[in-house]
Amino acid sequence: MNIEERINKLRKLITYHSKRYYENDNPEISDFEYDKLFEELKMLELENPQYYSETSPTQRVGGKALDKFEKVKHQVKMASLTDVFSYDELRAFIKKVKQEVGESTDFSVEPKIDGLSVSLEYVDGILKIGATRGDGIVGEDVTANVKTIRTIPLELNEKCDITVRGEVYMPHKSFEKLNKEKEKQGQALWANPRNAAAGSLRCLDSKETAKRGLDIFVFNYQAGQFNEKTHKDTIEKIKALGFKEIPLLYVGSNEDDIINAVENLGKSRYNLDYDIDGTVIKVNSLEKRAELGEGTSTPKWAVAYKFPPEQKKTKLLDIIVQVGRTGVLTPNAVLEPVKLAGTTVSRATLHNIDIIKEKDIRIGDTVIVQKAGDIIPEVVGSDKSLRTGSELPYNMPEKCPSCGGGLVYDDADDFVDDYEDFTLGALRCTNPSCPAQLERNLAHFASKKAMNMDGVGEKLVKALLANGLVKDASDLYYITKEQILSLERMGEKSADNFIKSVQGSKNMGLARVIYALGIRHIGEVASSELADKFGSIDKLFTATEEEIKEIGDFGDVMAKSVVDFFSKDSTKYIVARLNEAGVSMANEVKEKTNEFEGLTFVLTGTLENMTRDEASEMIKARGGKVSSSVSSKTSYVLAGEEAGSKLTKAQALGVKIISKEEFLEMCK
Repeated sequence: MNIEERINKLRKLITYHSKRYYENDNPEISDFEYDKLFEELKMLELENPQYYSETSPTQRVGGKALDKFEKVKHQVKMASLTDVFSYDELRAFIKKVKQEVGESTDFSVEPKIDGLSVSLEYVDGILKIGATRGDGIVGEDVTANVKTIRTIPLELNEKCDITVRGEVYMPHKSFEKLNKEKEKQGQALWANPRNAAAGSLRCLDSKETAKRGLDIFVFNYQAGQFNEKTHKDTIEKIKALGFKEIPLLYVGSNEDDIINAVENLGKSRYNLDYDIDGTVIKVNSLEKRAELGEGTSTPKWAVAYKFPPEQKKTKLLDIIVQVGRTGVLTPNAVLEPVKLAGTTVSRATLHNIDIIKEKDIRIGDTVIVQKAGDIIPEVVGSDKSLRTGSELPYNMPEKCPSCGGGLVYDDADDFVDDYEDFTLGALRCTNPSCPAQLERNLAHFASKKAMNMDGVGEKLVKALLANGLVKDASDLYYITKEQILSLERMGEKSADNFIKSVQGSKNMGLARVIYALGIRHIGEVASSELADKFGSIDKLFTATEEEIKEIGDFGDVMAKSVVDFFSKDSTKYIVARLNEAGVSMANEVKEKTNEFEGLTFVLTGTLENMTRDEASEMIKARGGKVSSSVSSKTSYVLAGEEAGSKLTKAQALGVKIISKEEFLEMCK
């Protein structure tokens, strides 16, 4: 056997055993034997580059790191789906479709994988382009990264030109392994498998992606040499070509059977090795899909049924209090550990004392817990029928648990909706030097949406405070490399990155500075509006409540909060130090037009190649207004990838929904 024959034999052998291991979960050889074959192939290819093949298994290990991802225009728009949240809504969808295209219409039911959508384009059966969904029209070329996913074929079983769509996800075992490694290295853990999958697929270094254990389900034919007439047929064809196809749970026209398939998946979803957040119900006939057509941003032939949060009962062992960056004391439940939505939960928020009293939640109760949005654990109530009489009512502390300072309750008439740091009946520490507040203030100041100091997270902030290197946010700009090197587990590279990140934040702009300062009731949008109106930090020191209330969304409480904040000596000191450090605190003067005058936009989801801040600036530069909530007065909802409840509300109110491409057309 010559070298070329040996290389080809090894490629076929490794591909076979890889499929047995990664797709069939039924390996025939040991990891050691597999690795020996793989290393032999790598060596032979290295010594004989004339036999290079882009479909070789060795191409899955990753190559040279990229500086950035190139843009890819999709052959077929990768649309998102309309969400439904009840069986009544699902039945209404089925009924409407049957009225339009026939009572005998079949539907398919399949799991909605919680991951990241990609398109895979093959030419003559060879993988050429793997791209993220992006805004549905333009995505990012992540070909080098998708090649590292073992279940994506580099070469199909037939020579054909096709494009398919799939969902890249991170299996639970890969997620747990990744977080264990990050924990060992003292790094922040991924919040959930979906975030980890998205971050891993967008690594600029494909060798890093190769380590993450990503997987995929292919669920749709997009374009190419297909003659199949139904979705079910295309899925079978996708499987025959060598893809890992989405499992079809049901195909038929019976409404009750469709509901049963959805319900059964909901009951079993936490037994899966991957996350799902619902089911997708599609018209099976491709001809009928074409007849039904597309809506403004979603197809009319499919919906996604979103599962309600799973609820479990467990014991409330204790209630402890956390002090937030604005001094608000938030009670948190200490729970007997319970498996919930795929993870073990031992802590959950109780929001505030009013909710505890309203729901009559007591220490020792059997409580009902769920995850808000399948992410944040919260206590929704207690089972009073299981009380024994030993349960204890809870009262908030009389002193701040962090600093021992005095506490005050916010007045009921101060309540402002939609502000994360403010709730009716909130108990607040009044000590501005409270250690817990300082720690969270610093972390907020450095956060991505504020001054964007990459790498300055909670652990580093704690270390800086413990070593007396910071007393307020302005001190971050005066820390030297030598001081960073003196901290435990900080090397040359980490110190250099810290200095670079802090120095790079000096030109983030006035709106970012205002938001970073952490003024009560003032979020991102309000900070931007203040920056637009006053233009510099100096003018905010002399602004009156009346002047501030000239901004449309500002009422008495917000205006008073701004004036109070800028009247403090501590604010004057911090701003003076920021100014001395060279932090830019004046707005760039931009030419404004008025084509959006009188229009209100709401932004939701992720906009490809454009941040929400950039889109907001474009709207305001044209005389428009940006709001954080959808109402009947909203003119347009600009929806990007993974749009949430705002999109659903806009659809219910009949508000016009536009894509990023439509928005850019409006801006011309």
